[in-house]
Amino acid sequence: MNKYLRIISESFTGYANYLLEEVTSPSMTNYFYWLLGLSLLVWMLEILLPWRKDQKIFRKGFWLDSFYILFNFFLFALIGYNALSNVGVELFNDFLLIFGVENIVAIEVQDLPGWVQLTIMFVVADFIQWNVHRQLHKRAWLWEFHKVHHSVKEMGFAAQFRFHFMETIIYKTVQYIPLAMIGFGIQEFFVVHMFTVLLGHINHANVGWSYGKLGYLFNNPKMHIWHHAKELPEEHPAGMNFGLSLSIWDHLFQTAYLPQNGQDIELGFEGDENYPEAFTKQLVIPFQNNRKR
Repeated sequence: MNKYLRIISESFTGYANYLLEEVTSPSMTNYFYWLLGLSLLVWMLEILLPWRKDQKIFRKGFWLDSFYILFNFFLFALIGYNALSNVGVELFNDFLLIFGVENIVAIEVQDLPGWVQLTIMFVVADFIQWNVHRQLHKRAWLWEFHKVHHSVKEMGFAAQFRFHFMETIIYKTVQYIPLAMIGFGIQEFFVVHMFTVLLGHINHANVGWSYGKLGYLFNNPKMHIWHHAKELPEEHPAGMNFGLSLSIWDHLFQTAYLPQNGQDIELGFEGDENYPEAFTKQLVIPFQNNRKR
């Protein structure tokens, strides 16, 4: 027990020191300033090349989504997730030791070139996320948490990070074992992470890009707007276009949907006119609705 208490204590102080270092000491691998820079870049693209011409620069929900970026990218880890995940990993490793298993690496890729490892991690992680995303729409109790993201009524780059903190726990938990089974030998995973942040920003941005033939591989704004459509087609009652960074999974598994120009479709979900707009209320309401269910 003392070991886990020590892990919790070190997790809080360690992450607080890390966050302070991120803000005060810019570097080429600095998440904070990369996030800030990418956000400003895509926001400028929205301003210079707007798809929906009548949408304001400070659109509906802009400041709420901006706070979600700060909360989900940094504050949530600071107030507990970092400690929770470190304890979870240690408990899992201790469980494996009962059976004499020191690690669960099943596929050794550390001898491959760095770019190959990064590509493998990107593709595997995205496929897992695509499957989790489908479940967020199909399972009623998970949908209550995912509603937060779909409460966006006007799309913009920052809408990517309007999501309930439980999604972080769900995604990371499901991803942990498959990724842990691959023996990655590099530490520069921030490259993959920041690339997915850039794609996510663009996919939610007010820009009308589709990438031509590459749109069958990469998710894009013209495809992702339909994922947020309030009115769902009969053939996709649980949603469509679940890809986060890659769209290829939707095309392969027949969940792709791009019928026409979705520039001005209504966004949201049925009953969203009664959904709370305040940050704290959006954190609480999924638990309340699931308790009622």
